[in-house]
Amino acid sequence: MNPSRRLAAIVAADIVGYSRLMSEDEAGTALAVQERRDAARGLVVGLGGRIVKQMGDGLLLEFPSVVAAVECAIAVQRLMAERNADTPPNRRIVYRIGVNLGDVLVEGDDIVGDGVNIAARLESMCEPGGLVLSGAAYEHVKGRVAAEFVDLGEQELKNMPLPVRAYGARFGPAPAEASSPEPKRFGRPALSLVVLPFINMGGGPEQEHFVDGVVDNLTTDLSRLSGSFVIARNTAFSYKGKVIDLKQIGRELNVRYVLQGSVQRGGDRMRVNVQLLDGETGHHLWADRFDKPLADLFDMQDEIVARIASALGSELVAAEGDRAERTLNPDSMDLNFRALALIYRAATKENVAKARDYADAALVIDPHNIEPLVTSALADSIAAVSYYAPDPRAAIASADAKLLRALYLRPNHARARLGRGFLCTMSNRVVEGMAECEHALAINRNLAAAHAVLGLAKTFLGRPEETESYVQQALRLSPRDSQSYFWLTYVAVSKNHLGLWEQAVDWSRRTIEANHSFFQPHCELAVALAQLGRLDEARAAMDVGRTIMPHVTLAGIRATRTAMSDNPTYLAGLEPQFEALRKIGLPE
Repeated sequence: MNPSRRLAAIVAADIVGYSRLMSEDEAGTALAVQERRDAARGLVVGLGGRIVKQMGDGLLLEFPSVVAAVECAIAVQRLMAERNADTPPNRRIVYRIGVNLGDVLVEGDDIVGDGVNIAARLESMCEPGGLVLSGAAYEHVKGRVAAEFVDLGEQELKNMPLPVRAYGARFGPAPAEASSPEPKRFGRPALSLVVLPFINMGGGPEQEHFVDGVVDNLTTDLSRLSGSFVIARNTAFSYKGKVIDLKQIGRELNVRYVLQGSVQRGGDRMRVNVQLLDGETGHHLWADRFDKPLADLFDMQDEIVARIASALGSELVAAEGDRAERTLNPDSMDLNFRALALIYRAATKENVAKARDYADAALVIDPHNIEPLVTSALADSIAAVSYYAPDPRAAIASADAKLLRALYLRPNHARARLGRGFLCTMSNRVVEGMAECEHALAINRNLAAAHAVLGLAKTFLGRPEETESYVQQALRLSPRDSQSYFWLTYVAVSKNHLGLWEQAVDWSRRTIEANHSFFQPHCELAVALAQLGRLDEARAAMDVGRTIMPHVTLAGIRATRTAMSDNPTYLAGLEPQFEALRKIGLPE
């Protein structure tokens, strides 16, 4: 039988100084190389490629498109530069990469032949951190890739009968804030807001400084929300002490939303009232009250600002989602807000699927919009870990590719960092997930969910006794968060791992009260009740859960849970739970 051949774009990558790195720190180098490969895998899959094989110091990749191969190579080099930023120069993992378009011989999952050999030879002549293309590959990418190419002339390559023209690529770092322009309708950008000076209700000069500080810090923190446009403090303070119609402010400042508030001191307590209003109609959208002991004014100021910012993040998304539903010709951001609003409302199987459809439709309208890219990844992540996806591994790979693409375009996108923190934590990359959550919090300290995911990570590390404190911190930041039912579930999970069945029952029921259409807490409740010997109640709890997930099986739960972490303590804690589910009759 004739051997199978095909035309392919081949990428050969090799680590510079690998032997030296291994001789100096074998374990540390192996761990760093694996971490880099895991990070690059999502880029490869996301751009339609596959990893043919990986050697100790090298990778061989195949792509159906030369443009995709070169874009992936550039993205990998930028990702390596980012990962190496805080690493001493002598410990950095640096790649050389060669790209060729050529005919390959297919041997099972492997590819061989001159097409592969040329890519490898080009890689060997490449500068560290760089990229060299064959002339055949260059002809397909010139003018189509954001890079400059230098003609390196005809090159005599080892064991190649004819010289090969080579081109070096110059591409530099990714733009720090690459994003599509703000979409506008009615002349007003989405999530546009002014924080008006708060009213000081009868306090002295010290309280006046406190009040102004709340507004200053709130303006700064709200500016960190993805897609937000917040009027600068000096402009907002030009309205201080004036009585002006809110709709007039909306028109003058070209904003959709107005936040106003007041601060009142009474005895040893401080009360802050805030309300969000629609700048176009003047309608009231949301209000809350923050009542705190008057201990340290400025510590209290930080907590109040954090809670207001967290609450407003959800409220603004909900408001934009409602607005988008009424829009006859939705744009990319409209569809993204519809998607987010669905997930925030309840992450049911139907809502998650519809949210992904909205987000993907948004990307069709504007392929460069990072926000729906991250939202689509969030939908994939939830589907993967909530027994919704027919192939959880494929859903995880899809989410990872989207998040890595978003972070390649905007490394300091807090929601993308948080999304990847959640995804890595839930897919047996707990340490990487925790690092992403910490990075997200460094960008935006008000991401309550990042604290909660860090708590879940502790359970996966075999330290479930630490989970509750992290979730409590998340709840302090955002006590009425639409996503809090996820966080409450994390504690229920930790209590079951600790064998604290009564507490697991309490936390599971709190979760169900927050969102009865989420399967996981029904499962946790059934486990805890079964362990307490309350088998009829346990079966009833699981029956309710199976109305949400009718096809759930013990094998499916086992596969999903054991894929989340290979920590021995965590895995040992699962076995009594599987036995409890078997005892109450969950189908195998």
